[in-house]
Amino acid sequence: MSSDTRTDTLPAAPHTADSHDLIRVHGARENNLKDVDVEIPKRRLTVFTGVSGSGKSSLVFDTIAAESQRLINETYSAFVQGFMPTLARPEVDVLDGLTTAIIVDQQRMGADPRSTVGTATDANAMLRILFSRLGKPHIGSPKAYSFNVASISGAGAVTVERGGQQMKERRSFSITGGMCPRCEGRGTVTDLDLAQLYDDSLSLNEGALMIPGYKTGGWNYRLYTESGLYDPDKPIRKFTKRELQDFLHKEPTRMKIAGINMTYEGLIPRIQKSMLAKDKEGMQPHIRAFVDRAVTFTVCPDCEGTRLTAAARSSKIDGVSIADACAMQISDLADWVRSLSEPTVAPLQASLRHTLDSFVEIGLGYLSLDRPAGTLSGGEAQRVKMIRHLGSSLTDVTYVFDEPTIGLHPHDIQRMNELLLRLRDKGNTVLVVEHKPEAIAIADHVVDLGPGAGTAGGTVCFEGTVEGLRASGTLTGRHLDDRARVKDTVRKPTGSLEIRGATTHNLKNVDVDIPLGVLCVVTGVAGSGKSSLVHGSMPAGADVVSVDQAPIRGSRRSNPATYTGLLEPIRKAFAKANGVKPALFSANSEGACPNCNGAGVVYTDLAMMAGVATTCEECEGKRFQASVLEYTFGGRDIAEVLAMPVTEAEEFFATGEARVPAAHRILERMADVGLGYLTLGQPLTTLSGGERQRLKLATHMADKGGVYVLDEPTTGLHLADVEQLLALLDRLVDSGKSVVVVEHHQAVMAHADWIIDLGPGAGHDGGRIVFEGTPADLVAARSTLTGEHLAAYVGA
Repeated sequence: MSSDTRTDTLPAAPHTADSHDLIRVHGARENNLKDVDVEIPKRRLTVFTGVSGSGKSSLVFDTIAAESQRLINETYSAFVQGFMPTLARPEVDVLDGLTTAIIVDQQRMGADPRSTVGTATDANAMLRILFSRLGKPHIGSPKAYSFNVASISGAGAVTVERGGQQMKERRSFSITGGMCPRCEGRGTVTDLDLAQLYDDSLSLNEGALMIPGYKTGGWNYRLYTESGLYDPDKPIRKFTKRELQDFLHKEPTRMKIAGINMTYEGLIPRIQKSMLAKDKEGMQPHIRAFVDRAVTFTVCPDCEGTRLTAAARSSKIDGVSIADACAMQISDLADWVRSLSEPTVAPLQASLRHTLDSFVEIGLGYLSLDRPAGTLSGGEAQRVKMIRHLGSSLTDVTYVFDEPTIGLHPHDIQRMNELLLRLRDKGNTVLVVEHKPEAIAIADHVVDLGPGAGTAGGTVCFEGTVEGLRASGTLTGRHLDDRARVKDTVRKPTGSLEIRGATTHNLKNVDVDIPLGVLCVVTGVAGSGKSSLVHGSMPAGADVVSVDQAPIRGSRRSNPATYTGLLEPIRKAFAKANGVKPALFSANSEGACPNCNGAGVVYTDLAMMAGVATTCEECEGKRFQASVLEYTFGGRDIAEVLAMPVTEAEEFFATGEARVPAAHRILERMADVGLGYLTLGQPLTTLSGGERQRLKLATHMADKGGVYVLDEPTTGLHLADVEQLLALLDRLVDSGKSVVVVEHHQAVMAHADWIIDLGPGAGHDGGRIVFEGTPADLVAARSTLTGEHLAAYVGA
């Protein structure tokens, strides 16, 4: 446009709607936050950093995301809210400019045996429709291909009214499902090893039963000895067929035993109901040990582990059944779906193709749809959840990620960064809690919390750009450009652990010697077979203590003292010093405050509104009866002891009249893993992911074993905490232990004495040893992806 025709107009004033470009948090006090004020720019990528336990998750998840979800839930009717989780309003003065929050956290997927990668992402649902349309022979609706739907049929008379008269008509129905009737869609069947239940050379009166809780003379035992169905003085191996059937499998039957009406039931169904129906994690240790010994899981012989009926497996598209499709590596399955040309299912095919391509794009192309969801690592589970959001048309929403780089090789982190940036570029606000420097580097805005952990944290140390963070002098800023050096000298192995012909999952007949007496790091891209090698192929009887990634469980009644077993020696010491019962010094037992039942707070349920928790007036939050607090040990009562930080308690129980060696040993281990700031009675529900991981490590350090196998111990750890972890690993090795670490963190690789690198790719492109040797050799050779990234990291 020429200048003489241009009309000089003043720029229009910005619209009021465009002025809400910040999420403002004012006075946040959730968990350890100390009146935190921050302003987070919208439609930008903001990374929250700080040491483990500094308050990152409290600010991002427990304040911003929690309030966003609570406000969305309030838009539903009271009836609908009754079915939703009730969320309390976070402790914060002002929260302005919130948008809808989508949370993608590290919570492991449910370990339900029927939950698979395919069912969790809806890929299976689309495959079932595809097969019900195109499968030959046609066997029925999509339900006929589902291992969660059982086939049922029935018939009977129904009464209908016609023209004022009641008439009976015969009706029948049938549902064709795809569930294998033998294993009920689980893919495995359980068998009980009878030799672990009883000694058949003995009679019942001689104590033949070897099951926990079945003591000779106890009621469980008398049920069998006094049933009158067989001779209790006859050795079990001499029972007739009928007697053995009654002893092991008899249906529940009411009968009089020792003059009391009781229900007699065969031993096997009784054990299945009382022990095997329970979650293994919730069992007492001696019962769990029995179940591990007595129960064997074998692949279902009828469906060969596919979970599906023979009919569902017989229906095929181009020679491929739905069981074959689910067993394929997802990258191969995506190519197969792309090769189908059937216009009648084109929209479905496009949607399925997009979901499968998202798996490949996010670096999970090595999985298969039939992989049980409970076997995914924390990082894999988080990325599976991300798949739902990659192709979403939603914009102007807040995506909240909890360490999305967990379980990722440096090679895969680049890909994850691109995905986060793509979500931002669609006009979304992306909030990321992260420790890895490669992920912090892409941030538009950084919020650094600290300066320490627990009570020493909870304040904002820095807010601004990545460059500003580098120059800020905060703990994160100082460590951001840390680069570990490859060790000049490495320890010499004292022996080796031989693994021969390993074929677990994708391993291709791997032979490897794991050196003993040194720090050995097993690495490789995600899905290359590291966990299969270390957890699935260790020789039996190798004296291994395994610390995996499974999160520790615990309610608000659990705390570091109860989880580590520390409370036991403390209770006994209090009881001995005061001449009373140890149970008095447990807030979950006789010593509990009667008003709050030892919880310290009183919960008031307000139906669909968030419940209110108020500090108990009787015990003032101390959780114990007043009479219990009169008993002291070393001048402190039990509530004061539980309020101590680990470092203070370590000194308290070390010497003098309060000396308790058993408690001191546990406290030393907790201080060793960097948890010196935690208070002994802090509820486990308030601990961060990194703190829980280290608490678990502290408990396992007491286990007797020569080889420690650690699965990604740097999960949730700040760059400064990694140094402390490396010092701990060194101390373990120097004390004569062998340490094997599955790890992606370059600082841990550089610190290793020996590296085993798997690859070269993931899934069926991996499963081979691509390098064995010292870190210096790996950097010099640069022959693998790990070698290239490690060389770049150490600046070689």
